Amino acid sequence: MKAMILAAGKGTRVQPLTFEIPKPMIPLARKPVLESIIELLHGHGVDQIVINTSHLAPTIEDYFRDGSAWGVEIAYSFEGYIDAGEIRAQALGSAGGMKRIQDFSGFFDDTFLVLCGDALIDLDIGAAVSFHRDKGALATIVMKDVPADEVCKYGVVQTDHDGRILQFQEKPPVQEAVSTTINTGIYVFEPAIFDHIPSGETYDIGGQLFPDLVRKGLPFYGVTLPFQWLDIGSISDFWHATRTVLSGGFKGYALPGQDRGNGLRCGVNVRMNPERVTIRGPVYIGGSCEIGDGSMIEGPTVIGPGSVVEAGAEIRECLIDDYTKITSVARLEGLIVSHGQCIRPDGTFFSHQQADLAWLIDDARHLQRLSEDHNLLVQLAKQSGMQTGRNA
Repeated sequence: MKAMILAAGKGTRVQPLTFEIPKPMIPLARKPVLESIIELLHGHGVDQIVINTSHLAPTIEDYFRDGSAWGVEIAYSFEGYIDAGEIRAQALGSAGGMKRIQDFSGFFDDTFLVLCGDALIDLDIGAAVSFHRDKGALATIVMKDVPADEVCKYGVVQTDHDGRILQFQEKPPVQEAVSTTINTGIYVFEPAIFDHIPSGETYDIGGQLFPDLVRKGLPFYGVTLPFQWLDIGSISDFWHATRTVLSGGFKGYALPGQDRGNGLRCGVNVRMNPERVTIRGPVYIGGSCEIGDGSMIEGPTVIGPGSVVEAGAEIRECLIDDYTKITSVARLEGLIVSHGQCIRPDGTFFSHQQADLAWLIDDARHLQRLSEDHNLLVQLAKQSGMQTGRNA
């Protein structure tokens, strides 16, 4: 079976994380969300995938390449152009991206899947496809019920008793929503769907295509299935999703590292004396980290590989990026530390470099460079002394 994964958006609601990485590459406990989606598709017999890319496209393409490492075939549809030698992203919208692929090669020649690349799911794909085919549907949405105060973040769906969609609202105000059943960004389509998508235009699935299908009275259905779904539409969503997987709240999610007991997992080559460090799980410490005596780490917390936590530092409920140095005087709580930014769960952020906080948080590799520079100076001094002695 064939599938398309939508990965071209800029991810503005997840900034500043998406200043540096595309939204589908945001990691949950070290694994990019997109990787989990590809693994799910492979497990359900989907072996040909096209990913549309635009914003920071090489990050995705260089990571997954042809997909062979995941047992699938992957191709990419880049949405953008070259301007004065620079790659410029220019996304075509979710439906426009689908149409571009079909116009290019006719890739979609049978029932196919389209999934947003920014949610962790464990959907029974076969059950969704069976429902779609049993109804003779042109398009089917996989749906889920959410609390009433969250409907404004999603496409809201109203169906009849048979599952036929009567109304589709894209991110309506809470007071105007016709239901609390929402679109999860997982779709099953027939190739005839392309008769309803214009070529060469920016066109959106939720905002344009779906309302058009309702107006035309076409066989458009929704199905609610039992499955786990963690959306990463915003910084607060990312924070919640990471805490959920670290705490074991997403059944079947494989956490990295080795289980050291009491909620601690570690990568290899970690320098730490567990008897002199206070750790309250769930905590993951990446490979080649150094954790100083007297430090305290309280979960849910992730500390990226190559990081240094100096003696006496305190870290509570934080997500720390690779190669980060947390100094002995630091007291960090409720922060995402990534690519030079300190991000709060509500999405507000500041640069620790611009705020002159290098004395609290810095790049751990500076320590290695300083050590290497010191060793080099010592060697040069010794060589200079030896040469002086020979010349005396």
